[in-house]
Amino acid sequence: MPASDTLPHSVADALHQRRSVRAFSDRPVDPEVLKRIFAAAQRAPSGGNLQPWQATVLTGAPWQQVKDAVGARLAMGRDGYQPEYDIYPKGLTEPWESRRFGIGEALYASLGIPRENKAGRLAQFVENYRGFGAPVMLFLHCSRIMGPPQWSDMGMWLQSVMLLLVENGLASCPQECWAMYGATVRETLGLGDDQILFAGLAIGHADEEAAVNQWTVPRVGVEEAIDWQGF
Repeated sequence: MPASDTLPHSVADALHQRRSVRAFSDRPVDPEVLKRIFAAAQRAPSGGNLQPWQATVLTGAPWQQVKDAVGARLAMGRDGYQPEYDIYPKGLTEPWESRRFGIGEALYASLGIPRENKAGRLAQFVENYRGFGAPVMLFLHCSRIMGPPQWSDMGMWLQSVMLLLVENGLASCPQECWAMYGATVRETLGLGDDQILFAGLAIGHADEEAAVNQWTVPRVGVEEAIDWQGF
């Protein structure tokens, strides 16, 4: 593990330091570090020990091929959509709708892109499909026979990876948006139709000077999330 005062010394530190980074430097990532991280993440909880997660990790030309293929679908507008699943529930109500809207507005505010600047907001949206400049992209997928409990397992594996990345001085951004073009991603990766794409994870070194990586992401208090009974 790299030694630095800025690196976490506990799981709590890693949780506080982790954020969805939306601007990466072009500094390469050591594949040996990634191998250690993925090996450690295999200890993530898994119901029945199914370990349903499967990942494809890309850099260089293969990563560029995915960006090019999805870019062609983006150019088609709504006709290019190939959603694997509903990323957000239909008919989202409060308080969740306000949280979703609020985080989007805070992101654009950090970039100085007002609501009326449609072109600027679209350009920032497209950056999702470039991994925000990350040199490494992980695509997380699983067999289509898996259900909600196994998707929960995938989330726990992904969280484990993200915290281990922080521990090693690396940054990430989990991206469910890739599932909007699932068929194209799967085809480019050589995955069969028996697989479903869950999410991408952009991996690299954060651009520490980028404004989009500076603002504080709000979280609701424990009193709003936890109902204590019998204490």
